[in-house]
Amino acid sequence: MVRRVSVTGHGGVRLAAWEFAEPPKTPPPVPDPAPGPARGILLLHGLLGRAAHWADTARWLSGRYRAVALDQRGHGQSAKPDSFDRDAYVADAAAAVEQLGLAPAALIGHAMGALTAWQLAARRPDLVRAVVLCDMRPSALGVSSQREWEQWFASWPLPFATLADVRRWFGEEDPTLDRPRPARGEFFAEVMAEAPDGWRPAFRWEQMLAAREGWVHDAHWDELAQVRCPALVIRGIDGELGRAEAQEMVRVLPRGEYADVPEAGHLAHLERPDAWREPVGAFLARVTTC
Repeated sequence: MVRRVSVTGHGGVRLAAWEFAEPPKTPPPVPDPAPGPARGILLLHGLLGRAAHWADTARWLSGRYRAVALDQRGHGQSAKPDSFDRDAYVADAAAAVEQLGLAPAALIGHAMGALTAWQLAARRPDLVRAVVLCDMRPSALGVSSQREWEQWFASWPLPFATLADVRRWFGEEDPTLDRPRPARGEFFAEVMAEAPDGWRPAFRWEQMLAAREGWVHDAHWDELAQVRCPALVIRGIDGELGRAEAQEMVRVLPRGEYADVPEAGHLAHLERPDAWREPVGAFLARVTTC
């Protein structure tokens, strides 16, 4: 089952949230005889992504939790307004948790979604029970990073004639890759829309760059240190978050834990889902039954 739920985000922006399975009708048995607070989970995708990238994860979680994935502003079927600053993304996530009745929620965020998760946990601890932070760096990336993204966008051979071409270019033929990564091809196929001349991204490049402006020039260690709930930092071994920086995140987090996924890159949850789910599932079981 797929169910779309409308959420009103910051500034009245229309957001789409998605449940990919029936929410549990009764709390499942847990080790602790006293059931804990609400067992809601909000899934937050990364830049360029969409809620559908969490579909398999949400189905996996649905037997035990109410898992909802959010199309963040500018992505998926949510509105594409003019404001893409950090405060807007965090306020959108807070609105989703409150309007969907998920609080206190566990937040699972990938890349930009992980930053949104820990900023919300720092600012609204009443709404957040735990966070899973997937492959997001707290350090500033700088002007050069933004320039590289502009050049990368310009290199896309648009329009793609078929979705198979999308999968090949992003998963196999993209010159930035050191080896074929089919999950990356599937990721980008999911965010394309058919146009009269072929397949083009469903998002606008300038809006994605505007969203990056909200975080690439600043470090976010201070807010990370304000996250008081349990936090799992997880990364693909070949991802964008280095081991040393990930371990420093765990040191800074008052209740941080670390896990990595071998033979996986930035999209570890899509590339090696079983290996990613093992530490995530164990972490969620601990923090949602105490």
